[in-house]
Amino acid sequence: MGRLFGTDGVRGVANTELTGELAFQLGRAGAYVLASETHHTPRILVGKDTRKSGDMLEQALVAGICSSGAEAVLAGYIPTPAIAYLVRKYKFDAGVVISASHNPAEFNGIKFFSSEGYKLSDELEERIEKIILDRAEEVPSPTGAGIGSVTTLETASDDYVEFATKTIDGDLKGLRIAIDCANGASFKVAPQALKRLGADVLVINGKPDGLNINKNCGSTHLEMLQEFVVKNKCDAGIAFDGDADRALAVDENGQLMDGDQIMAALGLRMKNKGLLKDNTIVVTVMSNLGFDIMARENGINVLKTSVGDRYVLEKMLEGGYNLGGEQSGHIIFSNHNTTGDGLITALQVLWLMKESGKKLSELAGVMTVLPQVLKNARVDNTKKNTYLNDPVIAEKCKELEETFHGEGRVLIRPSGTEPLVRVIIEGRDQDYITKKAEELVQLIEERLK
Repeated sequence: MGRLFGTDGVRGVANTELTGELAFQLGRAGAYVLASETHHTPRILVGKDTRKSGDMLEQALVAGICSSGAEAVLAGYIPTPAIAYLVRKYKFDAGVVISASHNPAEFNGIKFFSSEGYKLSDELEERIEKIILDRAEEVPSPTGAGIGSVTTLETASDDYVEFATKTIDGDLKGLRIAIDCANGASFKVAPQALKRLGADVLVINGKPDGLNINKNCGSTHLEMLQEFVVKNKCDAGIAFDGDADRALAVDENGQLMDGDQIMAALGLRMKNKGLLKDNTIVVTVMSNLGFDIMARENGINVLKTSVGDRYVLEKMLEGGYNLGGEQSGHIIFSNHNTTGDGLITALQVLWLMKESGKKLSELAGVMTVLPQVLKNARVDNTKKNTYLNDPVIAEKCKELEETFHGEGRVLIRPSGTEPLVRVIIEGRDQDYITKKAEELVQLIEERLK
């Protein structure tokens, strides 16, 4: 993680941590770095979610882009994955999204996309950081005709809806679907896409006011949607996060269908149709063990990465795999887009329902979600990364793993920010794994205090 850039762009509380001044500098340095190889006036596409601070940051960012001699093209309120797509469609030199994803309204963020629609490499982010913090390179300040201008891409939302709806081979007529737009970036495009495909659409949290994004709604707060689906006798519910790069589903009984279950159901369909590259799905180490068991039983290979969609994408690109993602609903269909795409995820799930004639609860049932326990061991902060070197802890973990006979697992991870070691145990018996997690926490605290 860099000095400005985290795992998903630059984030912070708007106007104190992520200021207008910093947005200006990011626009200026980002435009310079991302367009430095071009031999024309660079064009950079800018989109945002519905946070009140988005207008302020957009103005500052665009001023920075123009001050470096690039043209800024505004896409307005639009999902993050739409920018990744539109950058490719219209051959922009780069894209920028102003969003803090699933975080509360007071936060905001700025993330860049390359001309190919991918999030930036660590090297490019570091170069931008060095220009801003160390003045490592001189960004030109053209005058007169050399100053950039601002235009608007009026068709941005329509273009994205057109693209997304064409990722399935039919319509969604006959399905009654509830969607929770999290008062975020999907509030226009998601209802539009589903209605275009003939679904009966009921929308909740689709009236953003700048401050209600993600507030007790969306993919991080499913309770309202779960209740709404059952009350209104819907066939399914879809919940997006603030920038709609992820989506989770709710079945007809109000039960969650998480990212693992979505990938299991869609991956199985793709395999059976010969569409799953090398019969492989890429997931993170946090995926539920039930996913591994489903994959093993159905001849699907599972590749695991560190937590974070950028690591999933890296592994997918390495092997040319076309399905991967996270339990949180951040799912990448690389045949369609270069980043996680909540709307495409939603459409793929709903099309699977329509095509198979099965209820969502039945589709989710292709994998059994095993109980999971998470406990924190409080340790000396200087020792939290040494747990693997402790023979007593290592032996205890090995013993535990052996008792599960492939139907349980132990995962230990140090916290990135606190003096904690997180103990995660999965297995079929909730009481048993809870007891074992508590025993392991006690041991780790004794050994690493």
